[in-house]
Amino acid sequence: MRDTALTWEPSERRVRGKKGETLVVDSRRPVLVWEPGRAVPLYVFPRDDVRTGLLRPAAAPDTGAHSGSTLFYDLVVDGVTEPNAAWTFPVAELAGHIAFEWFERAGVGPDHWYEEEEEIFVHPRDPYARVDALHSSRHVQIEIDGTLVADTHSPVLLFETRLPVRYYIPREDVRLELFAPTGLRTGCPYKGTAVYWSVAGTDSEAPANVAWSYPDPVPAAGAVKDLIAFYNEAVDIIVDGERLARPTTGFTGRPAGR
Repeated sequence: MRDTALTWEPSERRVRGKKGETLVVDSRRPVLVWEPGRAVPLYVFPRDDVRTGLLRPAAAPDTGAHSGSTLFYDLVVDGVTEPNAAWTFPVAELAGHIAFEWFERAGVGPDHWYEEEEEIFVHPRDPYARVDALHSSRHVQIEIDGTLVADTHSPVLLFETRLPVRYYIPREDVRLELFAPTGLRTGCPYKGTAVYWSVAGTDSEAPANVAWSYPDPVPAAGAVKDLIAFYNEAVDIIVDGERLARPTTGFTGRPAGR
């Protein structure tokens, strides 16, 4: 149903959004909304919980960007205007509620978000999604361009709803001399902030940022701390002697963002 229609449900979490040090929204009555065709939810907030003095009717409304919405707002903080950073949904049940873009995801909107006192990143955590990081004794090998780049009997397998299993490998079992850090950083609400590596040199067919690690993961994903994973979509993975098929996902062909 959530793939074809706008759906929503109330949340009991206190949610705050800030732009820099400026508080934009502070709500104990947020509503989670799932838009059709979008994999992750967003929050909408009762108008009384929003600092509406920071909003202006959008100078150039991005109509059609969000499930038929036509009423958009620009966010103005410290003299800087961010276009179409907020909007309302045209359904009676969400009347009086305002939604916001998240800066890490859309480039506009509040850039710091908190559920209770814990900062979250990119988008709200979906209560119907799950992430489990499990220690394993499976034999996992990674090949890139026919070269064995990782080989371990002590991986951590990360199971995340609607994604293929990710195999996190201890650094001592990865040939890191074959890779170069890229400087890319991305955030994930379920795991934290990731750092990336590309294959060193220019001859590899592997895409940039093909490997990543979480140096300081959120507590729920603590088992993957400092371990290294590779995109199943872009490398060859052998598990207990069986070569896995490369899956097709939203990361196929563009694995730079986690």
